[in-house]
Amino acid sequence: MKVKELIKQLGLQVVAGATGVDRSVSGGYCGDLLSDVMGNAPIGSIWLTVQGHQNVMNVAQMREMAAVVLTNGIVPDDETRQRAEDFKIPLIIWHQTSYDLAVKLSKAGI
Repeated sequence: MKVKELIKQLGLQVVAGATGVDRSVSGGYCGDLLSDVMGNAPIGSIWLTVQGHQNVMNVAQMREMAAVVLTNGIVPDDETRQRAEDFKIPLIIWHQTSYDLAVKLSKAGI
């Protein structure tokens, strides 16, 4: 499934990196500890986190994430948005919990 399909299906809000919405999503990962994500997140995942700083996008680039979703209504700073644009990785805001979105992603086949 493509990121753009999930955006439409789940009503997700892209705040940066919209040029990357054609990326394929191969799985999902929930995590807020960057070292855990670097070591364990599958390549091509959609990553759910509450961390909104620019290092998140660096990790997303390293793990070739399909997209990053900031949950609980976390709003990224300008540097994070710029990294998402530079890396062409969709940066998405979700106003509910990571768990709520994980359930919806699972029902969507992710």
